[in-house]
Amino acid sequence: MLQTNPKEEQILIRITGQDQPGLTAAMMEILARYNAQVLDMGQADIHSTLSLGVLIRTDSINAGQVMKELLFKASELNVQIGFEPVSDEKYEGWVNQQGKNRYILTVIGRTLTATQIAAATHVIADQGLNIDSIIRLTGRMSIKNPGRKSRACIEFSLRGTPKDREKMQSDLMEMSSQMGIDFSFQEDDMYRRMRRLICFDMDSTLIQTECIDELAERAGVGDKVKAITERAMRGEIDFKESFTERVALLKGLDVSVMKEIAQKLPITEGADRLMAVLKRCGYKIAILSGGFTYFGEYLQKRYGIDYVYANELEIGEDGKLTGHYVGEIVDGHRKAELLKLIAQVEKVNLAQTIAVGDGANDLPMISEAGLGIAFHAKPRVVANAQQSINTIGLDGILYFLGFKDSYLGEQGKY
Repeated sequence: MLQTNPKEEQILIRITGQDQPGLTAAMMEILARYNAQVLDMGQADIHSTLSLGVLIRTDSINAGQVMKELLFKASELNVQIGFEPVSDEKYEGWVNQQGKNRYILTVIGRTLTATQIAAATHVIADQGLNIDSIIRLTGRMSIKNPGRKSRACIEFSLRGTPKDREKMQSDLMEMSSQMGIDFSFQEDDMYRRMRRLICFDMDSTLIQTECIDELAERAGVGDKVKAITERAMRGEIDFKESFTERVALLKGLDVSVMKEIAQKLPITEGADRLMAVLKRCGYKIAILSGGFTYFGEYLQKRYGIDYVYANELEIGEDGKLTGHYVGEIVDGHRKAELLKLIAQVEKVNLAQTIAVGDGANDLPMISEAGLGIAFHAKPRVVANAQQSINTIGLDGILYFLGFKDSYLGEQGKY
C-alpha cells in the first residue's frame, strides 16, 4: 500500500520525440539513483515517434535534482520532456477509477478514416466512457500497393459503465451500417482472450454459396429452391419446413454431382488464414450447418476441423438422391444445443465459445455463445447480434479476439 509521507511527492514525467534504443533505460537509470518509486508508466510509438509517460513518487528533497538530471539527459537524447506535480488526492482519485468496469471496442474496415473514428469516439463519449488506450491491431498499409484485401483495425480500451448499453449497441449498429465499418463491443474480462471453441455455419459463411442451391441448379430446379432458401434465411418460414421442401426437389440427382461441387467450393475470404491461426492456437473448431454433411466433411479434411454436424441426404441403391434426408434436421434450435454439448464435452465454459453465422437459423447459437458474430449476414441477424462483420473476410474474427498482425508474424502483410 502507498505510504503517505509529507516529504514525498508524485511527479508525472512526459517524454516525446524520436524513438531510439536505450532511451527508456537511460531515464530509468537516473530514477534508480534516487530510489524513485514508479507508480505507473506507459509508452506508445507512432511511426518511430515516442510518447512515454512515467508517474513517480520521490523524496521532495531530491525531486529538483531528479528533474534537473532528466532534463539534461533529454537534451542529450534530443527529446522533449515535461513535468507535472500530482497531488495525493488526485492520485487516489485515479486509483479509485481502476475498479470501474472495462470494455473493448474493436473497429474494423478496409480502411479507417477520421470521419469513421470520430463517429466511434462520439458514441464512446456519449456513454460517459473513458478511453484508456488505443491500439492498432493490423499491420501498416502500403500507400503505393494497398492490395485488394487490405484491412484496418483499431482497438479502444475503455473504462466505466455505459449509461445505456442498449442505445450504445444501437448507435454502433447505425454507425456500422452508414459508414461501412464493423465493430465489436465486449467486456474486457478474463474470457475475452481465452476463447477455446468456435462454431461456424457453413453455407454463406465458410463458403460463399448455398450447397443446396448448387445441387438444385444441377437438378434443374434452381429458381424454386433458391426462392425457398432466401425466405428461410430471412426467417419468413420455418427452417424444417423449408428444408424438407427443398430436399424433395432434389430427387433423382446423381450423387456424383456432390463431389464435383465440393471440389469447386468457393472458400470465403480470410477462411484459410483464420483456420490456420485457430489450429495453431489450440482452438476446437466445429461446423454446425443446416447444409449437408458431405460438404462439411470435405471442409473438415481441408482444415482439420474437430466436429461436423449437418444434414445427411438419403441416397438410393441406384446412386441417386431419393428426395429424403436421414436423421434429425440440424436447425437453429439444434445448433444451439450442439454448441452447448460440444462445450460440455470439451470442458469449455460457454463464455469461452464463439458462434459465427449469417442466417436466421444461426441466431440461437449466436445468442448462446460467449461471442456471437453475424458474418455478412441478413438484416434480421445483424439486428439481433452483438457483433458483426460485413466489410472484410472471416479473418476479421481474429481482431475481435485481440490478435495483432504482428503476433502472427504478418506485420504489413495484409
